[in-house]
Amino acid sequence: MSTGDLLSIEPQELQFAFELKKQISCSMQLQNKTDDNVAFKVKTTNPKKYCVRPNSGIVFPRSTCDIIVTMQAQKEAPPDMQCKDKFLLQSAVAPAGTSAKDITPELFNKESGNKVEECKLKVNYVPPKRPPSPVREGSEEGSSPRGSISDNGAVNLIDSNTAPRSFAESQDISSEAMTLISKLTEEKNSAIQQSKRLHQELELLRRQGNKSNGGIPLIYVLLIGLVGLLLGYMFK
Repeated sequence: MSTGDLLSIEPQELQFAFELKKQISCSMQLQNKTDDNVAFKVKTTNPKKYCVRPNSGIVFPRSTCDIIVTMQAQKEAPPDMQCKDKFLLQSAVAPAGTSAKDITPELFNKESGNKVEECKLKVNYVPPKRPPSPVREGSEEGSSPRGSISDNGAVNLIDSNTAPRSFAESQDISSEAMTLISKLTEEKNSAIQQSKRLHQELELLRRQGNKSNGGIPLIYVLLIGLVGLLLGYMFK
């Protein structure tokens, strides 16, 4: 903080978060340390580059005044990001009843016997602030539940401890299903083998019947029909 007899100035160095092709602003605050009105005026070595609002005015006794300095958008960065621009803030005691419109250059003329203070302010370019990095979804113990958003916009929270249980349950169900499928496959293969054996035995009986009686006995016909019904029931 720059401290004179009339005004305290904060900060004493103007810092701009420099970005190409973008207007950048910074502020400073003047504090009147006296019981008198204090007039001020801000000058710069590069007036086309900066806009100061207000660039002059009155700071009332024991009060403050905020000043905004805006740097116009720059097309290229200076070498090594060094800026040689400077500002000069002049302050002087103003007669009672003086307004901002009454401020004249004569008021800051030391040769006229006025008490004038001057403070030089440097300009410094600093890197722009980076946005905060997104929070990584932690899988560590004690991390908060993860969430998902459904099609209707509702947020569904998923506890990290629930996922392993659900996975284990699905594994158990899958194992039981595979066991049941294997059992049914074995039963189906066994039924097919029994059907083949019955067909072979019936064919043998049919041939033996043809040799002995010249025809198929009724009992064999009934037996063949019974086997056909049984096979049809098994393969539905």
